[in-house]
Amino acid sequence: MILGSKSSTAAKVGGKGLLMAGTDVTTSTIGSSRLKRFLVGVDWPLIAVVALISGIGLLNLYSAVYRTPHLSKFNQQLYWSIVGWVMFMAITALDYRNLLRLAWIVLAFSVVAMLAVVIVGKTSKGAQRWLNFGFARVQPTEFVKIAVILAMAKLLHDRDVSPIPIKATLLRIAAIAFPIMLIAAQPDLGSSILTLLIVLSISFLAAPRLWPPVVVILVGLAMLPIVWDNMQPYQRARVEAFADQSVDKSGANWHTRQSIFAVGSGQITGKGYTEGTQNQFSFLPEQWTDFPFSVWAEEWGFLGSVFLLFLFLFLIVWCINAALGARDKFGSVICIGVAAMTFWHVVVNVCMVLGMAPVVGVTLPLISYGGSSLVTFFIALGLVSSVSRRPHS
Repeated sequence: MILGSKSSTAAKVGGKGLLMAGTDVTTSTIGSSRLKRFLVGVDWPLIAVVALISGIGLLNLYSAVYRTPHLSKFNQQLYWSIVGWVMFMAITALDYRNLLRLAWIVLAFSVVAMLAVVIVGKTSKGAQRWLNFGFARVQPTEFVKIAVILAMAKLLHDRDVSPIPIKATLLRIAAIAFPIMLIAAQPDLGSSILTLLIVLSISFLAAPRLWPPVVVILVGLAMLPIVWDNMQPYQRARVEAFADQSVDKSGANWHTRQSIFAVGSGQITGKGYTEGTQNQFSFLPEQWTDFPFSVWAEEWGFLGSVFLLFLFLFLIVWCINAALGARDKFGSVICIGVAAMTFWHVVVNVCMVLGMAPVVGVTLPLISYGGSSLVTFFIALGLVSSVSRRPHS
């Protein structure tokens, strides 16, 4: 009997072990299957072009700072790049449709962050734009762009599902306009205009009617005198210097002139990596933030500049392609908004570098130094990747 008991116990233990082993095998199989589906569904062309542009950004930043006292900026940018990639992959795995119910909450948080800047924000170079957390300075202005894109996507999605009363629509539009007004009050003229351009681009491309963006444009033009009266002296000087570059008594056009010299001196093939004289002898001011394209053009020439612009063009077109294949209006508008954000950042920054626009402090996506801008673009492109993973059936 005792032997029988032991045998029975051993059999039970053995059976339990086999069951546990089978459970482990099943769990491992399920995990492997999920990982396989994730890797198959990922938008690899999008990841490849994002990796290539961000890699160029790090390469270019090192050249811009390695002979200056600002070499630590490269290490900081490398850290923020890792954070950005983690955010990109996490959002890619997340179903973007979960954000449909959170869009207005995200916008509300962005407004709270902007109000916090007004109350306790850090002032630098005459503008109050940053929140200081000790270990890092965060610029909420950059994240407002994503919040506005999500709010626009929510608004247009809801209108597509069922009609919204005019009063409710106007309240939603006012909620979207409020953080843009807060950005302009910092003052950050470049970011406020750029965010407005994103809203107008989404309206023209995704809205069922064209009259709302036309009204916004007319109202914006009517407010130009008010904007001019509230601009900082240095901002007015930059606009005046741009308007009449032959007469620059204040020296506000110095940045643009040095940038044009750098781009032109690169000629066809460039002077070589880390060999740009305008960059290395510090003729280019703020070359790691506002003028990284000048550094790239001087060292890699016309061919290198065309290659970089082609990568941005591919990225924008790929975002629009994801919008066309999205399974709903919410995902489609998100992709259009990210494409518009990337487009206007590139256009304004390059025009600024070439003297075709006043210097307004707009970053070059994934290239310019700055953790807030870098992580914002990784998050935005992660949303596009999430939409692309779940196309229309």
